Amino acid sequence: MLRLFAAVGTAALLAASAPTLAADAKPNDAQIAHIAYTAGTLDIAAGKQALAKSHDKAVRDFASEMVRDHGAVNDRALALVKKLGVTPAPNPTSAMLKAEAYKERDQLARLSGTAFDKAYVANEIAYHKTVNGALRDTLIPSAQNAELKSLLQTGLTLFAGHQAHAEHLAAHLK
Repeated sequence: MLRLFAAVGTAALLAASAPTLAADAKPNDAQIAHIAYTAGTLDIAAGKQALAKSHDKAVRDFASEMVRDHGAVNDRALALVKKLGVTPAPNPTSAMLKAEAYKERDQLARLSGTAFDKAYVANEIAYHKTVNGALRDTLIPSAQNAELKSLLQTGLTLFAGHQAHAEHLAAHLK
């Protein structure tokens, strides 16, 4: 239960910070790029942690999918910012994402077996739900560059599939 609260806490932090950033001043493309890239990098790290710790084939397959898909989107994002000559700008939202993800990673590191698998998947559900909401409600509407906006929309479609996959996986782990 503690794991679920931590996962929801991380998700709530992202949900709270993205609208705050938008309310104070819409994030610019450099900030959006940094937030999106950071979120992807953090999910890659979580997937790698699951690959190292989990012995459940379905969880390992899901973690492999996270590493592969988020890596591919981040590679496209890096190519785009290079093409556009944009330097992703660190910001409070990406900093909070990192801080909370590191706490979550440390907490997951203390778990093993089914407890780890359930906590990892619960975190993935909460994380994708929140990232998808931030993409849909804040990042995509704020993006000015059409190519960046398109990449974010592609990511949202892919990550909505990740959320559904994680929700299905959670049912398998009960």
